[in-house]
Amino acid sequence: MPIRGMLRFADAVASFEDAKFVIVGAPFDKTTSFRSGTRFAPTTVREASQTFEKENFEHGTTFDDIPVHDAGDLYEEGTVDEMVKAIYEEAKRIVDAKKFPMFIGGEHSITPPIVKALGEISVITIDAHLDFKDEYQGLKNSHACAHRRILDHVGKGNAFAFGVRSISADEKVDSALYADSFRIHEQGAEKVFDEMLSKLKRRPIYLSLDIDGIDPAYAPGTGTPEPFGVTPWDVRYIINKIGDRLVGFDVVEISPPYDNGNTSVLGARMMREVMAVKWKSMQNK
Repeated sequence: MPIRGMLRFADAVASFEDAKFVIVGAPFDKTTSFRSGTRFAPTTVREASQTFEKENFEHGTTFDDIPVHDAGDLYEEGTVDEMVKAIYEEAKRIVDAKKFPMFIGGEHSITPPIVKALGEISVITIDAHLDFKDEYQGLKNSHACAHRRILDHVGKGNAFAFGVRSISADEKVDSALYADSFRIHEQGAEKVFDEMLSKLKRRPIYLSLDIDGIDPAYAPGTGTPEPFGVTPWDVRYIINKIGDRLVGFDVVEISPPYDNGNTSVLGARMMREVMAVKWKSMQNK
């Protein structure tokens, strides 16, 4: 179970029972391979969320109406395998209660157990790295294996990564698994994303935003930055395109020690975008 923190995400005032959206922090970064610090992100993202107005005028929604619950943070102690088990159990609790899970990482190794809890879904990750190693530094649940573990849960044809620009020689993969940022730049984010989206077999979608998928000019505070990334506008397009199909969301790999504040603000704003868009789609049903 999460522990209640002193600071909650802005406007997350609903009880668990009344909420449609449940936020959980996962301050874990023990498999980080370059710059650590993502364990601090749940706190800084919550702090950053306080800067926004309740209204999303472009969507015609207000957070006075959107029922959001902040369940606090999971404990960060333990091994990566223990963390994966704890996240799976918490995600399953949220999913079984028919709530929409919103996780704040932490590193990308938090995503596969959430996906596992959701069952028969598709997954889209926005990521600079393919993260398709079978194991890294002796760990099968490393953040460098996130996309591989996701595919283990959902199967071929049910997941792809968007914005990739780093693939290592030992990641021998089918190009259907990813859309690289160089093609995105040449052909346009909307065209490439729509093409990839049409290939997914299952309609329900879980979206995982590794903040390093966004160009470090916009999101410098991350553990493994890579130039030539997608833009926040591209991510916003994706959220709005698939909003009615979304069944969960996470934002991971924000590293506050390397940030000027912009990255946590961006992460918080993307969370609010997901909730506003999903809530709007719920009201239109």
